[in-house]
Amino acid sequence: MSTLQSLSSVLSAATEKQNSGGSFVVTLLFMGAIGAAMYFLMIRPQRRRLKETQELQRAIEVEDYVITNSGLCGYIKRMTSEFIWLEIDDSVEVRFSRSAILRKIDPQLEIEGE
Repeated sequence: MSTLQSLSSVLSAATEKQNSGGSFVVTLLFMGAIGAAMYFLMIRPQRRRLKETQELQRAIEVEDYVITNSGLCGYIKRMTSEFIWLEIDDSVEVRFSRSAILRKIDPQLEIEGE
C-alpha cells in the first residue's frame, strides 16, 4: 500500500510540473500583453501630448492670445526663456512660467463664440 501511495504522489507531482510549465508561458504572455497595453494606452499618448506642448511653447510669440493652465487668458507682452508676461486687462500684466501656457487662441474665433 505504501508503494501505491508513493507512486500516486510521484504521478501527482509530475502532473503539477507539467501544468506549471504551461501556465508559466501563459502567465508570461499575459504579462507581456499587459505591458503592451500600458504602452499603447498610457505612455504613447502622454509622449505625444508632451511633444505637442513643447512645440506650442516654442511657437508662441509676443502679441499672441493664449490661455494658461489655470484658465487665465491674455496677450503676451514680453517673453524670456523661462517667463512670459500676460496682459490680462489694460495695464495689468501677470508673469507666468512659459510651461503654464495651455494653448494659443484665435481672438476672432473666441469673440464669435466658436
